[in-house]
Amino acid sequence: MSSDTKLAFAHPAERAEATAPEGSGGLRDRISLRDYILEVEIGAFQQERGALQRIKFNVVVEVAALTGPIDDDVDRILSYDRVTEAIDIELGAERLNLLETLAARVAERILLEPQALRVFVRIEKIDRGPYSLGVEIVREKGGNPEAAVETVEDPHPRVVYLSNAVMASDAVAGVIDEMAAGDAPVIFCVGAAEIAAPQAAVEQAQRRIDLLAIEQNAWVLAGRDKRCVVVGTMTELDWAMKNGQICVWAPSKMVLDAVDGPSAEPADARALAAWFANHMQACELVIAGGAAPDTAHAADVPVRVL
Repeated sequence: MSSDTKLAFAHPAERAEATAPEGSGGLRDRISLRDYILEVEIGAFQQERGALQRIKFNVVVEVAALTGPIDDDVDRILSYDRVTEAIDIELGAERLNLLETLAARVAERILLEPQALRVFVRIEKIDRGPYSLGVEIVREKGGNPEAAVETVEDPHPRVVYLSNAVMASDAVAGVIDEMAAGDAPVIFCVGAAEIAAPQAAVEQAQRRIDLLAIEQNAWVLAGRDKRCVVVGTMTELDWAMKNGQICVWAPSKMVLDAVDGPSAEPADARALAAWFANHMQACELVIAGGAAPDTAHAADVPVRVL
């Protein structure tokens, strides 16, 4: 086995030592997290949804060597807890499909620490067969400006639930006009059309069917008013809100990927809209048609009934 191949499968600590940058201003210290195993839901394949699998983390962080006496002071060093916290925070933010995404986010969070200079992150799935499947990345402070943490404050949209009766009436254009004239980005939420949806014997399959029924109705609204664009990802929503685009929420991806998903069933569209308003930190939830969600699914934002 060549030295390059051997190094490719070596622990990140060995890779860090072998690839230490020249002229980096002196020696670097390294702290490492080895074989940190967690059970999480992750993966792009359908069989990985709704199921936990073990993933293993190995992380090495290079830090500037301390000068002067350490004095056994924990505040002078980068704590191991900050590494595990970075992993736990990113796992708790949302359900992810790709190990590559998780590794990049963990690395970026660790590099926010003042002491961190370079980080190696290796993540492996260990339950997919008699082998490990994984990814390893290296990130350096200042090495990827496009990955810098966004400092612009996130928009706080106005989330508007439209009942089927309002959607089918001539009043819908007036509601859209009124909301569009406001001082906040607008995201409309709808429920499923009042037609029978296909029925599945498996609960998870039925949940997806019911969410897709809502998305079909979202496209009905978009077809009635060209200002409304159906959007289903946070990336698209973020761009739309910052660029004045009116959105209609397609809930499947966000609901299925959420770590702390809604307790309401898709059939309770107002409760689902309340969860979405909370998730988006909306400035207001507007109910156009029907009463506000019940106390069990109440929004944590101001609610206004038209």
